[in-house]
Amino acid sequence: MIRTENLTKRYRRNEALHGVTLKVPAGSVFALVGPNGAGKSTAIKTVMNIIQPSAGRAEILGVDSRALGAEQLAQIGYVSENQRLPEWMKVGYFLAYCKAFYPTWNDGDLAELVRAYDLPLDRPLKALSRGMRVKAALAASLAYRPRLIVLDEPFSGLDVLVREQLIESILDRTPEATVLVCSHDLAEIESFASHVAYLNEGRLEFVEEMGALTERFREIEITQEGPAELPRDLPATWLNAEQSGVAVRYTDARYDAARSDEEIRRRFGGVREIEARPMSFRAIFLALAKSARRSS
Repeated sequence: MIRTENLTKRYRRNEALHGVTLKVPAGSVFALVGPNGAGKSTAIKTVMNIIQPSAGRAEILGVDSRALGAEQLAQIGYVSENQRLPEWMKVGYFLAYCKAFYPTWNDGDLAELVRAYDLPLDRPLKALSRGMRVKAALAASLAYRPRLIVLDEPFSGLDVLVREQLIESILDRTPEATVLVCSHDLAEIESFASHVAYLNEGRLEFVEEMGALTERFREIEITQEGPAELPRDLPATWLNAEQSGVAVRYTDARYDAARSDEEIRRRFGGVREIEARPMSFRAIFLALAKSARRSS
């Protein structure tokens, strides 16, 4: 559904994106994550042709993003944190106005969305809370059942229950759509994303299925027989290694039970106990961010 090849964006001397190449599989819920300033929103805006790339290219629905026309845009739902709406319009007028642009618009779907979101059709958009404006934008983006839904930090600052409602409505009403979401709400992403891409300082660190990612990360704690210095030549996949007395803790980014235990006993003398704990997506994200900060 989306493909980028060496996508690069420069702002004078600052390179916001550096040669990003990825594919978003059809039918996936694809999460784009990374620290603040990693280039996530820049990547989405470049893919959506809101800003132009400095180098490389992006495709949506098999079409170069710079050549997106009415046919493609009528199949894409887009909601952004900083999206500007015509605030002078009343909600009902705004939704009726949007209908004319989408041949697949379904009034029945819209009525259900208006009811589920409790949208006040007679109130102007400018009088709504941020959460209600996001709901109005989502209703306008889901009523025509788009093939691709692009969400750029839409849930930032919203109540937990509101976020849960919006995510459920997206997944329930567009079961065959592909979703690309950029969000800081890591707990929500873990609950519904099928794939994840990690950006750091404009560079794509990895693209992976969520299940495979959580399977290969472990929080390791080693208990030694007695205090000993931390070895200096630890594997690059052992992140954020720290020692406290007889305990050594680190994150293993390529955990394999048999191989990892053997490697630990080879590098550490007098190992009394090895504990490998599964990690949540949030814990993995924090470990990666901490490691990147240490490296820089």
